[in-house]
Amino acid sequence: MAINNRSRRLTALGVAAVVLLGSLSVRMWFMQAVQAKDNESVVLAVRTRTIRLLPERGRIFDAKGRVVADNKRILTVTIDREVLKDPIDRLEMFQRLSGPLGMPIEMLFKRYEDKRFGPLEALPLKEDVSEETALFLAERIEDYPGIYVREEWKRNYPFGAIGSHVVGYIGAILQKTLAYYKSIGYDPNERVGGYGVEQSYEPILRGTPGYLRYEVNAQGKLLRLIERVEPIVGNDLHLSIDMGLQQFAEQALETQLVLRRRVEAGNVRLPDGTLDPLFPDAVYYKAPAGSVVVMNHDTGQVIAMASYPRFDNRWFAGGVSSNKFAQVFPQTDDPDLSILVNRAISGRYNLGSSFKPFVAYAALNTGQLPGGSTYVFDDRGTYKLESIPSDRCQQGVKCVFRNAVCRATGSPCRFGNVTVEDALAVSSDAFFYKIGEQILTERGYKPILEEQVRLFGFGSPTNIDLPNEFAGTIPSKALKKRMADIGAITEESGKAYYVGDQILFSIGQGLLSATPLQVAAAYGVLGNGGKFFTPHVVQEVLAPGNPDKTPGVADLTLSNVIERFDTQEPVRTLDMTGDRLDPIVRGMARVIRGPGVNFDYYHKTTGELLFKGYPYDVLPIAGKTGTAQGFSNLPWNDSSAFGAFSLDPLQPYSAFAYLEKSGYGSQAAAPVVKCIFTALAQRYNLDGVIAADPLNIQSGIAAPPSYLRNPSCLAGGRSDSRD
Repeated sequence: MAINNRSRRLTALGVAAVVLLGSLSVRMWFMQAVQAKDNESVVLAVRTRTIRLLPERGRIFDAKGRVVADNKRILTVTIDREVLKDPIDRLEMFQRLSGPLGMPIEMLFKRYEDKRFGPLEALPLKEDVSEETALFLAERIEDYPGIYVREEWKRNYPFGAIGSHVVGYIGAILQKTLAYYKSIGYDPNERVGGYGVEQSYEPILRGTPGYLRYEVNAQGKLLRLIERVEPIVGNDLHLSIDMGLQQFAEQALETQLVLRRRVEAGNVRLPDGTLDPLFPDAVYYKAPAGSVVVMNHDTGQVIAMASYPRFDNRWFAGGVSSNKFAQVFPQTDDPDLSILVNRAISGRYNLGSSFKPFVAYAALNTGQLPGGSTYVFDDRGTYKLESIPSDRCQQGVKCVFRNAVCRATGSPCRFGNVTVEDALAVSSDAFFYKIGEQILTERGYKPILEEQVRLFGFGSPTNIDLPNEFAGTIPSKALKKRMADIGAITEESGKAYYVGDQILFSIGQGLLSATPLQVAAAYGVLGNGGKFFTPHVVQEVLAPGNPDKTPGVADLTLSNVIERFDTQEPVRTLDMTGDRLDPIVRGMARVIRGPGVNFDYYHKTTGELLFKGYPYDVLPIAGKTGTAQGFSNLPWNDSSAFGAFSLDPLQPYSAFAYLEKSGYGSQAAAPVVKCIFTALAQRYNLDGVIAADPLNIQSGIAAPPSYLRNPSCLAGGRSDSRD
């Protein structure tokens, strides 16, 4: 029995030995055959050191070749992590480096613990050190083993705040995007585009990194160079933005906003005419922000895009403490105070009457108006809904809507018999209320108006080559339900799409929202006869190495063009034949020049007095005012809109301005667009575009003020209608 037990034990031990030897053999085969390359790379990584050579970033030029984003060579001190593995050695090394680098030991430890930098990568300790510091460390390599000073590039923006919302900036890779950038081969220490074209064209501007591979000893000392691969410079960008007009647009916008803050918005009165005790004193317009867009409507090229508040993109070049950065760019929940928002593409605005030309097109294009352009409506100042029974109107349903108030009478303006052309010229709300109601109720409550205005790009992103574009919203049953689901409107109001929603839609109010860029592009469709182009701010991608003909100005005649965007085909072409476009253009041209209409007295058009001195013979234009009512219909919450386009096919420009909480369209936004077209007509001498003063890091503001040298182009008479 004992012999049998012993035999079984020996057998079990033998089986176990065979299994262990077999597993060991398989593992050895796996390491030598399958993982041989991986193991070899680990060994090589231990005895070699790779220094990444980051490429020079592509430059950015404006329409005339001005260099708006350039590069400066800098030196960055790095250290091999191998020499820092031991905590005692690490402390000793940081104590020695603290003095030469001018960095507290705590900051060096913080850099060492930064998760952005991988354990097998050289650790960057300080960027943009002086040549003297680099030489000091290089001459004392025995005292500072593992140290290497590498060349890198720092972004430079010669013009500071001018065009910063378009050009953008570069910054450190954020923690939330680190994994993505590492997955496509970026070094965690690289700086990447964080805004504007710097962000949207990041892969094109970046270039291709190179590297140096050294053999090192156990102490991290460089023994010999094994391999050198040179980095490839990034491609250059040629913008459609003209920095001269861009500067002027920013000056006109900011000057007008400041002027509007000095204007009284008025008082609030009760139905009996007495002052509302809650608002006993007149309130001034807040005028906190705004935007203006200018584009070539025959190509889609944006030639100026201003957004206020502005910022100087040099704040992002590094070297500013987090506390200072928080002071300059404070966190805020107040959208009026947001700085890092390009309102031209991200602003979410009601449009007021500046939207009416597209409602007019919908009516003419669908045959909604009997007789088309000859249809006549008797405007007596109000419009009563025809689809709502009178008994419901007496039960609290709003059935009567009025025109804007005329200053001459203090009552809703009465225009008498008006056509489409007249209605646009004097901005008759009642005319468009009728279109809004009947294009819905007479067509089976189908979304006809929605479908028609979508043809102009409303409700969809324009796909401009800039990040963070807002798509806009068009009133519909689906939109109301979605807004009710997120709590933006009450659940009860989100159950259906009412005639009242459509009435507001028809005059650019309610749930309609759009960006200034969308409206500028839509006005361009009217200006070019029906062609919708994708707006863009980059007209060409160029091969690197473009020479400068003068300091700061590239010679683009010698450029090697890789890709062009200025010869694109239209996305779609609208039917503007027959009487679809002409009455709209005539009405909008009368906004600028008159005449108005004569019913109980002569009603001037909404822009007739403002544009009295405008050089119409040099650059004829057509336009439309708009006033978007704000919170609680308080006058100081009204926002101002105005769009216009050229009637000269040789000067194909369109422009749109929106000034938040600044008052009537004819008083705030229209003067800005008037200045723009005056400059385009070469009747205003633009300031020269010169390099910005050095950034004042002691300042507490994002950008210094920028005003018109001569603000006379903003001046003009006031319209009778409050639109």
